[in-house]
Parts: sequence; C-alpha cells; structure tokens
Amino acid sequence: MNSLENKITAPTPVSGTPEASGELADLLSLMARLRADCPWDKKQSNHSLIPYAIEEAYELGEAVQGDDDEDIKGELGDVLLQVVFHCQMYAEQERFDMSDVITTLQEKLIRRHPHVFEAETLKDEAAVKERWDEIKGEEQQVRAARGKPQRRLDNTKAGSALMQAQDVQKQASKLGFDWEGVSGAFDKLNEEIAELKAEILDKPKVEIQDNIADIEKELGDCMFALVNVARKLNLDAETATLTCVHKFKSRFGYIEDQLAAAGKRLEDSDINEMDALWETAKQHERT
Repeated sequence: MNSLENKITAPTPVSGTPEASGELADLLSLMARLRADCPWDKKQSNHSLIPYAIEEAYELGEAVQGDDDEDIKGELGDVLLQVVFHCQMYAEQERFDMSDVITTLQEKLIRRHPHVFEAETLKDEAAVKERWDEIKGEEQQVRAARGKPQRRLDNTKAGSALMQAQDVQKQASKLGFDWEGVSGAFDKLNEEIAELKAEILDKPKVEIQDNIADIEKELGDCMFALVNVARKLNLDAETATLTCVHKFKSRFGYIEDQLAAAGKRLEDSDINEMDALWETAKQHERT
C-alpha cells in the first residue's frame, strides 16, 4: 500500500485510439484519458457518481437473474467502471489509488478467513459467519481508535434509500424511539406532506427553483414518513414500491401495444387516449 511518504499519482492517460486488451493497467489509462478529454467525465465527482454505482449494482443483479453471459459481462464491466472511475478521481486528489484499494481488499479477505489461511478450524457455515462477525467487531475497534466511533445506527444495512430508511427506523424502534401505533406514523406523514405543499403550491416557478434544495429535503421527509407507515404495517417499502413499478410498466406496455396495433406510436398519441387505455389495462388486471 502507498505510504504517506509516497505521493499518489493518477494513471497516465492513454494516447491515440486504444485497443481493448483485457489488462487492468490499460483500463486505468483509458479512464484517465476520459477524465482528461470527455466533458461529461471531467464534470463528475465522487458524490455525483453515487446514483450510478447503485444503479449498476441493481442492473448486475437483474443480469445474473437473466443468466445471459453477454449481459452479465456487460453489467460486471459497468460495476468495474464505477470502481475505476472513483479510484481515478481519488488518485487525482492524491488520496489513494487502485493499488491501495486492491491491497485493502486483499488484507480484509485474508484477515476475515483465518480458517483458510491460518490454523483455525471452523466446522460449518454458521461457525464461519460467527467468526466473521467477531473479526468485524475487532475491525470496528480499530476504526474507533482512529477517531471513527461506532454508533448504534451505524450498522444500518446498505441498499436502496427505501431499504436503508426502513432499517434505520427498525433499529431506532428497538431502542425505544418510535410511535406506539400506525396512527402516529400517519400523523407524521400528513404533517410532512403539508410542509411539502407549503413549499410548492401557489408559488411561482422561479421561487420553487430558488428553493429546490429545501423542497428536496421536504420531499425526503415525506418519503421517510411513508416508509414508517409501511414498517408499522409490517410491510416492506422496497417490495411495495417495486410492485408499483412493475404494475406501471405493465400498464404502460399495454398502452404501447394497443397503439402499435392501431398503427400509432406513443409520440402520436395524447394524454386522453393514453389515459383511456390505462383504464382498460386496469380492467384487464381485474379479470
């Protein structure tokens, strides 16, 4: 791993038109070239890439479910792109590079598998999991020693915003920070919706745009409160939302198919025609 005495330098951009070689070093040089010459890539930051990293992880999951080799290779490449992109920018900031990331991963894998690389013997998968958690606990102590204390909600599961919201609420509830029933969650939801409306309704567009950061916070409060309602009903907010997404796609697909059968495109239709077909699609769901 690079020591503090060794200055971090970003990879040298590839010159000319490169060929696909399958080598990590060439990929790093290609990314450096994109950061140097592509307007979109130059504009990005580590924070701006967060949504893309999440999106690519989900798309990889879908590709694995579909079990198509070409799709899987493509999506694995997209996930790798996110790693390479972040490493390039952190190297530009002289913080760390790809070698540091790989070394850190190698150290973690070796440290967390003493039953493979040392004399420890673990009899089954449950024992491996228990030992893994013990080692993670030791790692947290090391992290706390360097000024990163472990707080009670730090173990919130990684995932989508909905998944994290529901888990953090669940953890807080275990510590007594919760409404007694669903009515309290509904009251909070209504309160947050009212605050969002106050920021938007009857306001000129220019004022809305000027206050867009505050509006985003209010919208987030509404989403968080709605997730709380789902949790109090023992429903999974992620599953409920995905069900709605699939339902919407199915109904919209019906609209597209019906228009195509009539020799029309979506762009040639209007909201009234599409809304009528939407209602028809809903009727088909009930039969």
